Amino acid sequence: MDQTARLRSGIKGLDQILAGGFLTGASYIIQGQPGAGKTILSNQIAFSHVAEGGRVLYVTLLSESHERLFQALEPLAFFDRSRLGAQITYISVFQTLRDEGLDAVVKLLRRETKRQDASLLIFDGLLNARDRADTDFDVKTFVAEVQGQAAFVGCTVLFLTSSSVTAISPEHTMVDGVLELTDTLAGVRTVRQIQVRKSRGSKALGGLHKFEIDDAGVTVYPRIETLSPPASAAASRVEVRVPTGVAGLDRMLGGGLPKGSITLLAGPTGSGKTTLGLHFLSQAKEAEPGLHFGFFETPDRLRAKAAALGIRLAAQDSATLAIDRMPLVDNIVDKLAHQLLDRVCSLGVKRLFIDGLGGFERACVHRPRLVEFFANLMDQLRGSGVTTMATWEIREMVGSDVSAPAREISAILDNMILLRLFEEDHSLLRTVSVQKMRDSHFDPAVHATYIADKGLVIGEALGTRHAAPHPQPGEG
Repeated sequence: MDQTARLRSGIKGLDQILAGGFLTGASYIIQGQPGAGKTILSNQIAFSHVAEGGRVLYVTLLSESHERLFQALEPLAFFDRSRLGAQITYISVFQTLRDEGLDAVVKLLRRETKRQDASLLIFDGLLNARDRADTDFDVKTFVAEVQGQAAFVGCTVLFLTSSSVTAISPEHTMVDGVLELTDTLAGVRTVRQIQVRKSRGSKALGGLHKFEIDDAGVTVYPRIETLSPPASAAASRVEVRVPTGVAGLDRMLGGGLPKGSITLLAGPTGSGKTTLGLHFLSQAKEAEPGLHFGFFETPDRLRAKAAALGIRLAAQDSATLAIDRMPLVDNIVDKLAHQLLDRVCSLGVKRLFIDGLGGFERACVHRPRLVEFFANLMDQLRGSGVTTMATWEIREMVGSDVSAPAREISAILDNMILLRLFEEDHSLLRTVSVQKMRDSHFDPAVHATYIADKGLVIGEALGTRHAAPHPQPGEG
């Protein structure tokens, strides 16, 4: 078997988990309970394979008719009836197994694989074959004969089964790889996950990875923390400053944010986080595109808010600024991260404003992984040369007692700016302070902030404040 040649699945994310795809000529078990997605996954692989010039023999040991199977596949984007009988041949060996046994099925598969010149054999119903076998040795013999003949002609084999094949199962020991699909409840939501349980002679991304099934078929989202971040050039970017769009804040930051850094804006609702983010995005240029990636406000509401504050954003249909909203539905946290990274890459984004890291937190089913998740996501952004601002909602609405947002998460960010609200003379006073700037000097004083005609304005330090300042030219 060629240990380098791969049969690509054509399923986004799956080849990433399999280090490039299935080994050509190897055999795999795809297992999962009924409804887990095995049939859709395998048929999607089959149609992708023929689109690349391969030929597929799809063998079923199931009692349902092929026409019923095609009706179920019809709504899916990858299904193409014109391929049936030409590049994909479906045959049923249910009758052969029942009347003549496993040996007859092996002979039939040997004959049809050669006759169809198949480069991919999918055998749907390994459980039925197992039930027909008298002993574990019979199961081993059956699997060995099918995969031996297929490997001889360079044909890759996928065995589908609804049973849970363990490491000591006879078929598990025979095949080169095992993929398991699961479909479980987490609280009130359904979670689909895939795991490579065995990968002989090939690397694979370990652990559980989420996937979804929609009209396009199956899409897999590898766990972000299993991906290698691109090489970072952050060390050389510290001296290059990126203006925030608020002149007073830039002075506090020593000239702006270090290029390629990650800045957290922490504060309660109404403290000015989104306003500051809009200022940041107002500095986007054609050579330095910006992206707003948020969960709460629609693009129209954000543009209306910017206009009301006197903040000028690039036109909606320009290549300078994109505004993406991710509604708070049953999101998959890794899907959100992949969507964000794909947009950053495709648009060449250099200014990124994530309005609500809590949106990722809410989408996360297993929250203890969030630190590793955010650490890798931020490394991916740094490596892409993006200067990022992200917001984090804190609970304390008014006052000086503020708890740090998820202690471990703030530790993996480069800079932290704290926005607060105080009561003073029966009115609310907004303030801003720089809590942290990695490898840089900054003004640590707490400054008053005001909303003026052109947006956010930084006032004097609280210790020297006597009256609200007038906006300075060029500020806001």
